[in-house]
Amino acid sequence: MEIEYRGANCVVIKNKKILIIVDPTEGVPAQEIRDPDSVILATHANFIPSQRDTQSFVIEMPGEYEYNDVSVHGIPVRAHIDANEQAKNATMYSVEADDMRIAVIGHTAAPLDDEDVESLGTIDIVIIPVGGGGYTLDARDAAIIVRQLSPKIVIPTHYADPHIKYEVPQEPIENFIKELASAHEKETTLKIKTLPDVLTIYELARTA
Repeated sequence: MEIEYRGANCVVIKNKKILIIVDPTEGVPAQEIRDPDSVILATHANFIPSQRDTQSFVIEMPGEYEYNDVSVHGIPVRAHIDANEQAKNATMYSVEADDMRIAVIGHTAAPLDDEDVESLGTIDIVIIPVGGGGYTLDARDAAIIVRQLSPKIVIPTHYADPHIKYEVPQEPIENFIKELASAHEKETTLKIKTLPDVLTIYELARTA
């Protein structure tokens, strides 16, 4: 399995059989959305691409999905910006591929409740925004969720980047690295054959 970071909350997950794009937006290039065999995961309505832009299979709400060797479980959660604590307008996902389970967290509120953690199941890899600014999880809250899920790999997204114009300023990735205080590696493309022995933050270079 390979994972690439495109900027904002967009990542691309692929192997020989699957191609998954998480949260593509107009400001973040992800040409893979034009591949009819790809799967798009939208964690919020804001990230659903228009029909004219994609022929992909789009998953945009909670439920159980099977498509092209991809098994996805969408779980309703409260969005970070929702003032109503009972509202669940965002979706997080668990994705099963290559005998690993990936949690795609999105712009959710922290901490996750016990039912949500149980619904995700045993997680190997967490993809999670860390930039804060009132828009998404900040370093502290992202670290809380990571500790709840106890993965072996965490891939931070949606942090400060001079090449991306965010709606609100985002915190640097260093804040999250310091907060989680785990092993830290830098990669361009994360190629996963086996999981590390300890929780490791993989800081991925943004690729177009």
